Amino acid sequence: MAASTSLSKPPKIYLAGPDVFLANAVARGEELKAICTTHSAVGLFPLDNILDGHEPNSYKLADAIRTANMELIRQSDAVLANMTPFRGPSMDVGTAYEMGVGAALGKIVIGYVLESETVARVGGRVGKAYLEKVKSMGGKIERAEDGHMRDEEGWGVEEFYHEGEEKIGLLDNLMVACGVDAPICGSEEEGVKTVVEVLRKRAEAEDAEARAKRDIEAFVDGLMKEPTVP
Repeated sequence: MAASTSLSKPPKIYLAGPDVFLANAVARGEELKAICTTHSAVGLFPLDNILDGHEPNSYKLADAIRTANMELIRQSDAVLANMTPFRGPSMDVGTAYEMGVGAALGKIVIGYVLESETVARVGGRVGKAYLEKVKSMGGKIERAEDGHMRDEEGWGVEEFYHEGEEKIGLLDNLMVACGVDAPICGSEEEGVKTVVEVLRKRAEAEDAEARAKRDIEAFVDGLMKEPTVP
């Protein structure tokens, strides 16, 4: 049995989430980066960016923040997203955008949720179903004549679920719930460990593919060098 492949260098993880809005956001970023360091990774937090010379709350500052964050994502090997519901039943919209950017750039995307009422492991999955979260916000949600769950204004409410013995609902909109490279994690540390493991497995698969290619090339080269029988 071949030894497991180790990563050639510490992976860089972009730490996405509404954590940047906390009063102690800088300290929170240091906490997340320390978790990365513990697991031989490098955390990149949005507030690592130094942006001087812009008027507070101006459009130019907002655009500079976005541009700097996009560059951090480009530099990263993975995006670790805090998908905890933020000001509603869904995750922070900026974080969802960053997950999409990471996916489009071919980065590993891993998510986690933190709220105790949301973190409910069922069948290996983490998180309360999106439909249940929408219902908990109040308002009338009923199954309409067309078979879909709809709110009072007639808008459909997603109720996609994981297959299995129990129909476990996706924890958010399908584009983010299905847009991660591993099951949703229940903590930041679990998320970091998952990122490192997924990257390790990817490197292992790439090494195996490269070895197979070299073996085939060596075999073909050997055939070409065999003397021709007269």
